[in-house]
Amino acid sequence: MASMKLCLILCLFSMWSIEISLAARHLLQTMPPIPSSLPLPKPTRALPPLPATPTLPQVTLPPLPSLPTASSLPKPTLPPLPTLPPLPATPLPTMPAASTLPKPTLPPLLAAPLPTMPKMTLPPLPTIPNIPITMPTFPSPSLPPSSN
Repeated sequence: MASMKLCLILCLFSMWSIEISLAARHLLQTMPPIPSSLPLPKPTRALPPLPATPTLPQVTLPPLPSLPTASSLPKPTLPPLPTLPPLPATPLPTMPAASTLPKPTLPPLLAAPLPTMPKMTLPPLPTIPNIPITMPTFPSPSLPPSSN
């Protein structure tokens, strides 16, 4: 709804501005020409010279403070790292050897033969007959004889 109002306002504004520009064009086209025979008034006295710009005093800034060098800064020190308690001496469990594991076996396959699909033959494709194409010849149009 708001976009519809905005669109309507923009449409009315553009129509109004077109109307204004057409009125201005009409005024410019119907305005009588300015006569060039009237002389322009000449200045009777000379203009005074422009005043000189005042000079500003030079500003001197204090020197910038120097940055501390790396040798003058204190060396940062880190606190010592905490020590970890010792690990227990119990051995970790190990995996059993592969020879002690039982070998996985699959059940035997059934001896029944697999079903076979019957052999299917497709009918032959019909052939497209050859149709001779002859283009008819048309006599070329000739102009009637001129009577000059």
